[in-house]
Amino acid sequence: MSQIHHGLTPAAYLSFRERYLPAHPKIIFVLESPPKSGLYFYRPDGAVSEPLFSAMMKDVLEINPKTKEQGLGAFAARGFLLIDATYKPVNHPHLSKKARNALILDDFALVVEELRKHTEPETGVVLVKVNVCELLEQKLIDGGFKVLNHGRKIPFPSTGQQKKFREAVRQVLGL
Repeated sequence: MSQIHHGLTPAAYLSFRERYLPAHPKIIFVLESPPKSGLYFYRPDGAVSEPLFSAMMKDVLEINPKTKEQGLGAFAARGFLLIDATYKPVNHPHLSKKARNALILDDFALVVEELRKHTEPETGVVLVKVNVCELLEQKLIDGGFKVLNHGRKIPFPSTGQQKKFREAVRQVLGL
């Protein structure tokens, strides 16, 4: 398996997540990829202020954990899981939108495999990030997954998009 930025392989990202798998996933969020910065939602040694982590805690769980480990435990306990469309960081400035999208589509079979491994009949799937919504919503619906977006595009919660993220994710989840 090839190494990724910061020496992390896809298997390394998945090993971080393994400790926080919900027993019965109610909602699986599908995002784009781990960032090239090395920050990763499931890295328990990260900061609670990381944009995605902070948004998920505040806007989805409505909690304010002191540590990422505490928040990740609560996320799993409530039946939430987050997976990435690809475990190759695609937020490199040298990659065009077309190249990023191609990397995501190249790993589509892996996303389906991950979803099949973790979904139960009642598990909902929520797509986050506009390109992920556009690329994957219909394909996942066609694959039999219960995608809850219904055409609603949820922006990534950074660079001024936090309020739009909160409104969109809460609408999709019926909160």
